[in-house]
Amino acid sequence: MNTRLSVFALTVMLAAAAVAQSPPPSDSSRSTTASAAPSAAALAPIAAVSAPSGYVLSANDQVAVEVFGEEDLRTNGRLNAEGNLSIPLIGSVHLAGLTLSQASAKLTDLFGRDYLVNPKVNVMLIGYAKRRFTMLGQVNRPGSYEMPEGSPEGIDLLEAVAVAGGYTRIAAPERISVRRGNQILRVNAKRLARGGKENFTVVPGDTVTVGESLF
Repeated sequence: MNTRLSVFALTVMLAAAAVAQSPPPSDSSRSTTASAAPSAAALAPIAAVSAPSGYVLSANDQVAVEVFGEEDLRTNGRLNAEGNLSIPLIGSVHLAGLTLSQASAKLTDLFGRDYLVNPKVNVMLIGYAKRRFTMLGQVNRPGSYEMPEGSPEGIDLLEAVAVAGGYTRIAAPERISVRRGNQILRVNAKRLARGGKENFTVVPGDTVTVGESLF
């Protein structure tokens, strides 16, 4: 009996010693796994919108910046109210008022000055700023409206009237005024509705007032 107990005790001791000597999982393997997720996210494709040729960036536009071969410098965000965007390494950069190609050239120059050799930078538009126009006077739904998603730079006047619910029964389409900055523009929408080459585009920030019929 004592011999059996001694053998059993020895077996338990050897097993415990083997477990104690087994190396723990390496930290490097854990860190490799943890870092894999950000890399995968960084490589995810960016869904750029189709900007019109010569489109000029403005405050609150959302853009993505890619630096070829430098995934850790890839970023995207909205231009702030001043038209600036925070860029890794460089800091805050003013991009409003530039086309996408001009913005790419500006960032290429800034990266190339102190940080990278022959950088290749691409700036893409991934979201328009909210752009609005206002309809007042003799329309059925006066108010402020967002520009349609596919027409951020402007909307046809007749389409703008339709967005606001159309004319009231006492509207005078021939007597429409458009406030654009410090200008007041007079438009005869009755003539526009007859067709032909003439048209009028309502741009972001415009306030359109449909006059009332005198009779």
